[in-house]
Amino acid sequence: MTRIFSGVKPTGHLTLGNYLGAVRQWVAAEQRPDDALFCVVDLHALTVEHDPARARRLSRQAASLLLAAGLTPDRCTLFVQSHVDEHARLAYLMECTASDGELRRMVQYKEKTAKAQAAGDGVRLSLLTYPALMAADILAYRTDEVPVGEDQRQHVELTRDLAVRFNQRYGHTFTVPKATHPVVGARVMDLQEPTAKMGKSGGAGPGVVFILDEPEVVRKKVMRAVTDSGDGPVVYDRASRPGVANLLDVLAACTGGEPAELADGYSGYGALKRDVADAVVELLRPVRERHAELAADPGAVEAVLREGAGRARAIARPVVDRAYRAIGLLEP
Repeated sequence: MTRIFSGVKPTGHLTLGNYLGAVRQWVAAEQRPDDALFCVVDLHALTVEHDPARARRLSRQAASLLLAAGLTPDRCTLFVQSHVDEHARLAYLMECTASDGELRRMVQYKEKTAKAQAAGDGVRLSLLTYPALMAADILAYRTDEVPVGEDQRQHVELTRDLAVRFNQRYGHTFTVPKATHPVVGARVMDLQEPTAKMGKSGGAGPGVVFILDEPEVVRKKVMRAVTDSGDGPVVYDRASRPGVANLLDVLAACTGGEPAELADGYSGYGALKRDVADAVVELLRPVRERHAELAADPGAVEAVLREGAGRARAIARPVVDRAYRAIGLLEP
C-alpha cells in the first residue's frame, strides 16, 4: 500500500492556488486504496514574525477548509503538526544530516531572506533550517508520495537526499519519497503579477483569490486580472503572455480542459475572464458552504484533529525511535 503525506502552512488564508495546486489533489488521493496523512504544519508558521492568536485561528481555519474541501477522517488521517512530538524530535536528526550549503541553496530561503533584509527585518534561524523540519514531517511516516505544488519540489528533493544519506550512513531507516504534481494548476500565479506565485502570506492583495472570498469578490479580482496590452488574439504562451496563460491554466484546472485548446475558443480577453470567474466561483461554492457548517461546530473539527494526532503518533513514533537508535543515541 502506498503511503501519502502532505501539509499546509497556516501563514495566511488558503488561496485558489493552494486549492488547485495541492488540496484538491489530496482529496483525489484519499479516494485511492492508499494510506493518506494530511497535516496543518503550524510549526512552519513560526519561521516569520506572527501573531499567536492569529496563528491559532488560521490553523483551525486551515483544518476546517481541508475537511470542507472533501477530506474525510474515515479515509485519511488529518492532524496538526505540533500535536505530534515526533516531528520536532526527528527534525534535529535531519539538521545533523543536512549541510549548511544545502539549506542555503533553497530558493524560498533566498527569496524570503532578500525580502526581509530589504525591509530591514531580521531573519530567524528557523527560516534556514525549516527544510530539515519538512523532511522530518515526511520521513517520520515512511512516506512514498508527497502531493505538493510545484514550488515545493526542491524541498521534496532535499528530503530524498537526506533519506538516502541517512540510510547509507546509519542503516536503512527511511523510505525515499517522491513528489507528485497535478497536470495543470500546480502553480497558480498572482492575477496582478502573473510572474509571481499566488501566495497566501502576502495579505489581501487584488491578485490573490482566497477560498473563502465571496463570489462578487472573486469576480472582481478575476475581471481585473492583468492580461496583455491591446486586444490581440487569445494565445496560450507562458513566456510572452503570462497573464493570459495564468487565466487559461486556472480555467483548465477548474473545467478539466487543456489550456492551449481552451484559448482557441476565445477572440477577446473579456469573455475569457468572465468564464474564468464563473468557473472559479462554482468550484469554490461547495467548499465555502461546507466550511460555514464546520465553523459553526468547532468541537467536531477539534475531535477530528485529536483522533488524527493519535493515529499519526502511532505511525511516527516507531520510525523516529528507530532513527534515534540508528544514529547512536541511547534508549531511555
